Amino acid sequence: MRTLALCLALSQPTAARPCDVALVLAIDVSGSIDAGEYRTQANGTANALLDPAVTDVLLEGQVAVTVLHWSGQGQQAVVLPWVQMRAPADIVHAANLIRSAPRAFSGSDTAVGEAIDAALSLFANAPRCARNIIDISGDGPENSGNTVRAARSRASAAGVAINAIAIEDLGQSTAITRFYENWVITRGGFVITSRGVSAYPQAIRAKLLRELEKPAS
Repeated sequence: MRTLALCLALSQPTAARPCDVALVLAIDVSGSIDAGEYRTQANGTANALLDPAVTDVLLEGQVAVTVLHWSGQGQQAVVLPWVQMRAPADIVHAANLIRSAPRAFSGSDTAVGEAIDAALSLFANAPRCARNIIDISGDGPENSGNTVRAARSRASAAGVAINAIAIEDLGQSTAITRFYENWVITRGGFVITSRGVSAYPQAIRAKLLRELEKPAS
């Protein structure tokens, strides 16, 4: 009888743990990003997901991830549909797709507001999670569309947080960081500065760990 009871228990489906975060990774592929810089972003993002510390957080929170490439007006494309990280194989699958995806656009402007709106629309098909976050990276201020302030307001009204990576030149200027701090992130959001694209892999790892940690109760 005990053997039968054990077999019946093991045959029952395991209840899925709740999802902590639905995360849109919005990656800048505008004209200011050359082929090598795009590859650094793609590989850096994939490697960050595979980092043991990040992997632990993704699996613990059953985090759902999608990836959006963005550039000028009307140029936003999903390159990784929603994947919920329930097992290590899910993370490997997502990382491989991110690493191998060709850039969706090149040689165009930087429509940050439209990127936010496109990212916001993706939550309509996301798994139900406790928090919704847009993680946007870019190396320049908005120079097309001029809708970033309104887009941020729409995200905030929908309860979606926006964090950012500002990719700065290797000099001392922090103009992109200030732009993202003043016009892009939502209240309580944060910006991590990447000094050149070569520092992006470290920046995306740090940002994932920070934004995926559970808020203090």
